[in-house]
Amino acid sequence: MSWFSRQWKGITTRKKKEVPEGIWHQCPDCKKTLSVKEHTESLKTCPYCNHHDRIEPNDYFNIIFDDIKECTLLFDNIRSSDFLEFTDLKRYDKRLIETEEKTGETDAIKVVSGTVHGLELTVACMNFSFIGGSMGSVVGERITKAIDFCIENKQPLLIISQSGGARMMESAFSLMQMAKTAAKLTQLANAKIPFFSMMTDPTTGGVTASFAMLGDINFAEPGALIGFAGPRVIKETIKRDLPEGFQTAEFLLDKGFLDFIVHRKTLKDKLAKLIKLFDNTIPVENEEKVKIYN
Repeated sequence: MSWFSRQWKGITTRKKKEVPEGIWHQCPDCKKTLSVKEHTESLKTCPYCNHHDRIEPNDYFNIIFDDIKECTLLFDNIRSSDFLEFTDLKRYDKRLIETEEKTGETDAIKVVSGTVHGLELTVACMNFSFIGGSMGSVVGERITKAIDFCIENKQPLLIISQSGGARMMESAFSLMQMAKTAAKLTQLANAKIPFFSMMTDPTTGGVTASFAMLGDINFAEPGALIGFAGPRVIKETIKRDLPEGFQTAEFLLDKGFLDFIVHRKTLKDKLAKLIKLFDNTIPVENEEKVKIYN
C-alpha cells in the first residue's frame, strides 16, 4: 500500500517482483528448495534427503523403457462402469468421467509392453491420481489380461503398486479382484515366468493383501508407505504404540518383507539385471547376481 512506500529524501521503494509459478520446488520432507528443472532431471527425487515424490504411470514408463514410442499400450479399451448405480456425494459414473478428463487416463492402472536394455518386459503401473489408485474390477481385469499376455509371449511381468486399496463404489466386485489376481499369478508361476512387484508410496489395503506381496522379487522405493490398515487404525486396535518408521519401506526391508529398496535412477538397470537373472538363456556372471541385491 502507498503509505508503506518511501518517497522522500531520494529513497524510493521498488515493487517486489513476483516469482512465476513452476520455477521452484520445495521438498515435502526436508523442506529444501531446488528448481523444477533440477527436480525433473533427478526424476522427481530430492538430491538432499532422497525423498521420492509420487509420479504417474507415463513417468515410470519413460524411466524404464528404452523408447516409449516403440512400446505397446495394452487393454486400454477395458473401462469401468457404474453397474451398482452407487450414489454417495456424487454418482460413481459421473466421477469416472470427471477423473478421466482430469487425469487423461482410463482407470487406475495402465499396462504397457516394451524393452528394457533390449529385454522384453510388460509393466502394469497403478495411478494414485485416479480415485486414489483404488482397485476396482477394471484394475483386476487388466492385471489378469497382462498375466495372460505374459504367459503367451513369455515375458516377465512388473506391477508397480500405488493404491489406497479397494474401490468401495464397486463393493464386493472390487474385493473379488484380490482372489482373482492372486489365482492368476499362480498360473504365471506355473508357467515359470517371473513376476516383479514394486511398491511405491502408498501401497495399502487390498492391493498389499493380494498381488503386491506375491512377487518372486518384492522391492520398493525409498520411504514408501506400505501396509494393510493405516497406523492409526492399528494403534487403536492393539492399544499399543507402534515402532518408529512403522510401515515404511525401510522398516519392511529390515523385517524381511522386501528384497531391496531401489532408487529411480538405478531402476532400469536393476530391472534388466533381474530379467537376466531369471532367464536361463541369458548368461549372467556370479558377480552380477550379487550386485542385484546391493
